[in-house]
Amino acid sequence: MAQSKELYDAIVHGNAKKAHAATEAALAAGAAAMQLISESMVPAMDEVGRLFEAEEYFVPELLLAARAMKSAMELLRPLLLASGQKLSTKVVIGTVKGDVHDIGKNIVASMLEGSGCEVVDLGADVAPEKFVAAVEELKPQVVCLSALLTVTMPAMKIAIDALQTAGLRTRVKVLIGGAPVTMQYAKEIGADGYSENASGAVSLVKNLVAVAS
Repeated sequence: MAQSKELYDAIVHGNAKKAHAATEAALAAGAAAMQLISESMVPAMDEVGRLFEAEEYFVPELLLAARAMKSAMELLRPLLLASGQKLSTKVVIGTVKGDVHDIGKNIVASMLEGSGCEVVDLGADVAPEKFVAAVEELKPQVVCLSALLTVTMPAMKIAIDALQTAGLRTRVKVLIGGAPVTMQYAKEIGADGYSENASGAVSLVKNLVAVAS
């Protein structure tokens, strides 16, 4: 439908106002919330990820696309809750204890949400116990840990160890990321995966969940 194309274009071009208006118009025309997510938003964020990988888009474009996607989700989320519909994959994400940087984490969260995941963002400076409590209560398939400082990277291992101690480690896949983080470090601390950018994180989450299911 025309409204779905308008929503797709608004997200790809990072226009939050148009994304909000296109979502309102599509809903008024009878489109279902889940239909808009699957037919417009997920493909749009996939295209944004492709453009980023091709180095046609950079971090500013990712931020704008994420903001546009969020403006659409603000309208759709209450409808999904009211209808009892659930998104297929639930992800808990947060920046680890001692680290207050959240721009990268926010981009990953937004792109995951745009790809059709239900995302619970715990924010920045998140204590290990908070990750444990979130896994116990929300039962996500994936936990994403972010660190932007070398000195806060050890908090990732502490969080993973806390999940292990609580008997929850086998219930979730743990993905780590952030500027100083490497695949080698992910292996050393027992994480299930690592991504150096937001679009890679989306692909990795999908792969981890597919393998686990």
